[in-house]
Amino acid sequence: MKKILIPVGIIAVLAILIYSKAVGTYNQFVQLEEGINGEWAEVQTQYQRRTDLIPNLVSTVKGYAEFEQETLTGVVEARSKATSVQIDPTNLTPEKLAEFQQAQDQLSGALSRLLVSVEKYPDLKANQNFLELQAQLEGTENRISVARRNFNESIKGYNSTLRVFPNNLFAGWYGFVAKGYFEAAAGAENAPKVEF
Repeated sequence: MKKILIPVGIIAVLAILIYSKAVGTYNQFVQLEEGINGEWAEVQTQYQRRTDLIPNLVSTVKGYAEFEQETLTGVVEARSKATSVQIDPTNLTPEKLAEFQQAQDQLSGALSRLLVSVEKYPDLKANQNFLELQAQLEGTENRISVARRNFNESIKGYNSTLRVFPNNLFAGWYGFVAKGYFEAAAGAENAPKVEF
């Protein structure tokens, strides 16, 4: 009888240990995913803040009749496209993030062209509403950068935890997969060309 109880006891202890590790790993992934979802919400909040500022900026700039209509149209169209790309935080794949990032980069480019072309209009550059909106946009761009960095840090923690043994075994059982990062925009490694 003792010969039977010892192996059964060992099997029972191993089963309990494996079960507790599996449950602990599952709970750890759930907590990490919730952290990612919170960071993603912050990224979306900062992009939404920028999107909300754009109509006021365009409206202020439109008051200057000779301002390039093509530039304003480009900003409005880029804003529309950027707001149409939505990502569910449960589906943060590298492909979806790249699509989202591309739309946001197009909006950033359109805003940059707008702010560069403002240099031709001294009255607009002196307009208090424009200066306040420009300062808010600059602050928002900094907030976006911080939110994206924090998001990438949470992805790094999640993906690292996912890949270590034995977590990688349990992750596969529960359907947890690696998540994508925000990456630098194409050409970001090249310094901007400044001409005087």
